Order: sequence, then C-alpha cells, then structure tokens
Amino acid sequence: MYTSVLERTREIGIMKAVGAKNSDVLTLFLIESGLLGVVGGIIGILIGLGLAFIVQALATQALGSELIKAHVSFSMLFLSIVGSFIIGSVAGITPAQQASRMKPVEALRYD
Repeated sequence: MYTSVLERTREIGIMKAVGAKNSDVLTLFLIESGLLGVVGGIIGILIGLGLAFIVQALATQALGSELIKAHVSFSMLFLSIVGSFIIGSVAGITPAQQASRMKPVEALRYD
C-alpha cells in the first residue's frame, strides 16, 4: 500500500484540491487495502482447497480407502475472507494515514 500511495501522490493531490477531505482519502485507501486482502484470501483459499483435494485423492489412491478426507465448511471460508479483509485493512492503516495527511500543493508538485 505504501507503494500505491507513492505512485498516486498526484492523484491524491488532485482529489484534495477539488475538495476531498482527509477522511475521504483515508477511507479510500483502507477499502482498497481491505479488498486487496480479500483477493489474496480468496486466492489462498482456492490454492488451499486444490491442494487439500489433491492430497485426499493421492492418499485414497495410495491407501485404498478414504482415511484422509478434506472437509470444508462455509463458516471457515467466511471467517477466512473476513479475516483477510481485516488484516488487509490493518496493514493499510499507516499508508492510508500518510496519504490523507498530504497537503494538496505538495502532492501536486511531486514527481
């Protein structure tokens, strides 16, 4: 997120110059970091599910019975996605605060 703030410094300056408040910029970056966390969480869930079912299939083939069974509950998936959003948002607090405190003139002058 810090890199995103640096890359979008001029954009932040324009937003603030046309009337965006500090809280608007802060909210924008917190939501963005939360959504990045959710996307990462979903990708992690998909990879984890794929590996779990591959291990289950290999174990069934090797042992001849379903001794190892992959179990996935809706609550586990939901909590994983919510947790990913929270972790992403918390990780984005410092860059979001930095972005919201930029002065419009200095941000527009940034190269």
